[in-house]
Parts: sequence; structure tokens; C-alpha cells
Amino acid sequence: MLSLFDEGGYAPCPNPFNFAAHVLRHAPSRPDKIALAVLGPARAERWSYAKIEAAVRGTATGLLRLGLQKGDRILMRLGNTPDFPILYLGAIAAGLIPCPTSAMLTGPEITGMAATLKPTLVVAAPHIAVPDGYETLGLEDLRGFYDLPPSDYAMGDPDRPAYIIFTSGTSGKPRAVVHAHRAIWARQMMIKGWYDLGESDRLLHAGAFNWTYTLGTGLMDPWSVGATALIPAAGMKAEALPLLLKRHDATIFAAAPGVYRQLLRAPIQAMPKLRHGLTAGEKLPESLRVQWQDATGTSLHEAFGMSEISTFLSGSPARPAPQGALGYPQTGRRVAILSDGVPVPRGTSGQIAVHKDDPGLMLGYLDHAEETRARFDGDWFLTGDEGYMSEDGAIFYAGRNDDMLNAGGYRVSPIEVESALSQHPAISEVGACEVTVKEGTSVIAAFYVGTEDLGDTLADFAAQRLARYKCPRIFERVDELPRGANNKLLRKVLRKNWETAHGQT
Repeated sequence: MLSLFDEGGYAPCPNPFNFAAHVLRHAPSRPDKIALAVLGPARAERWSYAKIEAAVRGTATGLLRLGLQKGDRILMRLGNTPDFPILYLGAIAAGLIPCPTSAMLTGPEITGMAATLKPTLVVAAPHIAVPDGYETLGLEDLRGFYDLPPSDYAMGDPDRPAYIIFTSGTSGKPRAVVHAHRAIWARQMMIKGWYDLGESDRLLHAGAFNWTYTLGTGLMDPWSVGATALIPAAGMKAEALPLLLKRHDATIFAAAPGVYRQLLRAPIQAMPKLRHGLTAGEKLPESLRVQWQDATGTSLHEAFGMSEISTFLSGSPARPAPQGALGYPQTGRRVAILSDGVPVPRGTSGQIAVHKDDPGLMLGYLDHAEETRARFDGDWFLTGDEGYMSEDGAIFYAGRNDDMLNAGGYRVSPIEVESALSQHPAISEVGACEVTVKEGTSVIAAFYVGTEDLGDTLADFAAQRLARYKCPRIFERVDELPRGANNKLLRKVLRKNWETAHGQT
């Protein structure tokens, strides 16, 4: 049986269509329902559906009054406040193209990104770096738009650009990824195949407004089904999350694996309304899933995706992923494991690929048509991730193409090495990569965060859990692992740091 999941594509997106109109389509029927609660230590800032939609459509009016034309790009430099999703949706409602970016980016970083984006407008909050050479619209001016008369939604072709996001840049310079209005239509596949999300749910996302994981999973998707989104206020620490989950009757919790790891360092109080947790952004260690289940009595469901398509593989309450798997292709997706452009037999490793007609797939990289074409092989978009499909259709992850390790001619997944070592009770985080020890010779190295230097005992621990050729030859304790803005482990940085320190570069 071939490694191919194809049960037919998802229902076509309506035409004409507008991303923001879809997200807020329930606002007229439930104007007084709480769409958003920003959770502080003592009180919550609450926004009804009517208030959110009024602010979004007023923002659309304000932006158009500035003289912006449909298709103009807006660079977003805002902090962890509701202004972020309001501007994002307001721009899309008006037919403009917002580009959300992390507030943590430095001046040189955002200047480089602006050179790629060429925005017509930059909207910035105080104390957040802005690109050189651009005048900005301030936060107070933006908020002045919220009470303006509502603009009509700019309806049109669902394949036209809606927003732009930048990749993490783990493989080099960050790329500007252009997504269509239909991208929000495609997210209905993950609502069923990952979230099990309905209008009665109260979804608490641990991330900031200006993180794309929060923007989609924590806000756009709950609003699109008429649910309530809960977001911790700026400055709230992870330790406060269990209390917020309980106090505000959260039914679904979403966070990156690192947040779950932090929460499990202390006893967790009962959260009787919580149904399950969601996780994405980096591979979830199986040990962490088990610890959460034991501590809370609720399951964790992981999803896998990327900037170019968001999440398309996942486990769900209706169909939990097998141990160690990323999950199943969501119903409506067409997914394959390829080698030389054709699906391989199930159980055989290859590159994870998504069909070119997936409605959630990007339009392309901005102004880089050749680079966009290079990501396709016939009818398939190549993710650059290695994996294999089991007989029942679950997909297991083996790592990035460029992260795969070579040990004596054997290809070794860094995920497998990291998962084995993370089981050690004195290790909180671990990263594996291949390092050059002398010209023509490289070995697997493991870098771990822990309270003590484990020395040779870690080699013995690895030998009990990994085949000899998979065992690291170097074990090094570090204060922290290098991670990108989206919390992904930067294995290339690990390698470069070690080789620089040991005179191999």
C-alpha cells in the first residue's frame, strides 16, 4: 500500500469571499456574546462580538481614509494587545494585506524584512523597533479608527492575497509567504481534525497576540465558530496559567510544548472544565504528553505544519495520534510521502508532501517565483520534512531534510536521539546535531539543559535506548538551547557554536 492519503479535496471556498467576514460571520447573530477576554491577575478585559466587529470594520474605514488602495501592504509592529488582531482583520476586511511580525524583532531585522515587503504603511506601538526610512501610524491613531462608521467587507476572489507572514529563517534569510483569503476556509479542516472546537468552547491560548500560532488557533478559529477566545494579558507568567484556566472555565488549552513543560514543574490544581490540550510549534516529547495526562487527567493533541500551509497533520479527541506520531492527515487534505516524486510504500521514509490544490497552501514567496516553483515536484508541495506513513495512515516525523544526521552512512533522525535522551530525569531540554571534529569526520553531538553535569552516565543512558550508531559521541551541558522567534530549536546554530568553539570553522 502506498503512502498516500487522498479521500477527496475539501469543499471549495465560496466566491466572492473575504477572510475577515468569514472570521466574524457569527457577530450579527450573537452580538453580546464575549468573543475575547484578556485575562489579567485580578480582572479581565472583555470584548463582545459586536464590539470586536465594530472595531475591525471601523479600522477598515480608517485605513481607507488614509488613501490606501486595495492590495497595499501594512507592516504590523504592535505588542501583546487586542489592537493586533483588530488591525489584522481590519486590513483584510478593507482588501489590504497585513504582515504580522513579532515585537521581539530588532531594528536591523525588521528593516531587512521591510526591504522585502515594501509596505505602504507601518503601524507601530511605542517602544517596538520599526524599519528605517518609514513613517509610522501610532497606536493612539489606530485606536481612533475603532469608532468610525463601519466599512463594507471587500469581497472578491478567494485566491487573491490576504496576508503575508515571514518564515522563521531557520534555513537562511526569512522568506515572505503570501497567503490567500481562502486560507481561513481551509482551517475548518483543523477545527474538526485537531481542535474538536465548537461554539460553546472557551479556548485559552498561552501565546501573545502577535504570534501567528496564537493569531490562528487562539483567535481566528474560535471566532469563526462563535466560541470565546481567552488570552493572558501582557506580562502574565506561565505559572499563572493553571489558575486562569480554572477561574475562566477554559475548555481547551493551547500552547507550545515548552509551556506545558514549565507548568509541570509544580503541582497543577484541578481544572474541571478543561476537555483537552493542543500543542504545536515543535515536536512534543511522548514523556511530556504522559506527564500532562497524569497531572490533569486530560489528553494532549499535537499538530504539525509550517508557515506555507499551517497545520495539516494532527491527532484529535476523536482520533488520537499513535505514540510518537505527528498525527493523521486531516480529512480533506491530500498528503503523501514521496521519494523521487512518487509515493513510497507505507513504512518507508521519504519527504512529507501536500497536494498543490490544498486550499490552505500559500500562493508563493513574495517576488520569488523561481524559489516558489522549486518547492514543488509535479502536483506536490515539498515540505522539506522527512517522515513515514504507517499502515493505518498515521505519519511519523523523522526531522528536517537538512537536520538529518549521518552516522557511518546511516541517516539518523535528531528527533529520535532527543526523544530518547529527554527521558533522563535530570534533563529538561536536549538538542542533537552533527558536528565536525576534524576534516572529513563528523559525529553526533547532544547538548542538554540540566541541573548537573551528567558526564559518562548519559552515554550509558543513551546506549540503553538507542542503537549504537544512533548514540551521540559528544555530550555537552549548556545553559540554554538556541531557538528562533517561533520557539523552534536551531540545530544549525548548535553546530556552528560548537565548531567555532573547537576551531573547526
